[in-house]
Amino acid sequence: MQRILVIGGGIMGMLTARELHAAGCLVTLIDRQQPGRESTWAGGGIVSPLFPWRYLDSITALATWSQAAYPDLCESLLADTGIDPEFTRNGMLMVAPDEIDTAVAWAEKHERHLEVIDRETFQTLEPQAAHPPARGLWMPEVAQLRNPRLAKALKADLHRRGVELVTDTPVTGLRCDTQGCQGAETAQGLIKGDQVVVCAGSWTGELLKGFSSTPDIRPVRGQMLLYKTDPGTISRITLEDQRYIIPRRDGHVLFGSSMEEAGFDKSTSTEMREELHALVCERFPVMCDKPLVKHWAGLRPGSPAGVPYIGRHPQLENLFVNAGQFRNGVVLGAASGRLAADLVLGRQPILDPKPYGWTAARG
Repeated sequence: MQRILVIGGGIMGMLTARELHAAGCLVTLIDRQQPGRESTWAGGGIVSPLFPWRYLDSITALATWSQAAYPDLCESLLADTGIDPEFTRNGMLMVAPDEIDTAVAWAEKHERHLEVIDRETFQTLEPQAAHPPARGLWMPEVAQLRNPRLAKALKADLHRRGVELVTDTPVTGLRCDTQGCQGAETAQGLIKGDQVVVCAGSWTGELLKGFSSTPDIRPVRGQMLLYKTDPGTISRITLEDQRYIIPRRDGHVLFGSSMEEAGFDKSTSTEMREELHALVCERFPVMCDKPLVKHWAGLRPGSPAGVPYIGRHPQLENLFVNAGQFRNGVVLGAASGRLAADLVLGRQPILDPKPYGWTAARG
């Protein structure tokens, strides 16, 4: 039985490890801290790309597969771990007046339920919106999940299944030669794997620096605000100008997020907090007097055109990567984990892997 080493314990690493274990492999997952504490924890959890028609078909393909898989995945995690990822379909409203024809054409091509709605319908769907557009877009089937709870459920599930979790252990490099990759270098020594899958998110490019065809993955900081309201205060996920509001079941409301080229700096700023707060108050005045619970920043794994790297190294037969999902980690996660496992195991892939290859053209 082959042992697979998965480097990185975010949603990509945990879902990849889960798929490989389900296929009968011995799996070790290593993370620089506790699993799920980076961009997996920091994101919004929308099970759709933002303004999905703006992305390449390769993104839509991964998203489509994942969207079909998440209801059963979340139900299974709840049954097996007792932790509910809170998969919830409350639909997504979008303000994009100059893109309506493009959005409609995309929806027809990909057989998605998208409606062009008038101001009154927009206001009915989200009564707290201060400036409903004359023409808006509505995708009633879009869901969200609570990504921190998904991370907790996945970690518990991996532990339950017997996946070896090596936590709080930074990987300092990979030990590779012309024969392949032997494993991950750490302060505690070499952790070996017959196959090695790098799922290190924003740190993937740094870890693979010096390898031929290093994936073009960089950190992109996003800052987010969390408010506490009464449940139902905000009804729908709503997008406008790259900012979104997301209502949770218990009344917590997320608003974000920024897009900042700040390297690996995860600090928050007063300026961005004030900018985001001003925007949420301007768009949803009911939020102005709601308590701000938390302000944080996370690092998204940016990649060209947002197309992830999922594939085998061009020269090293046993080294793989699954990273670079950018702003779409949750919605691409289920498909990315399955596709990565398919390629590691040499089985029929769920999707054509060529667009996500290590050296594939992007954009």
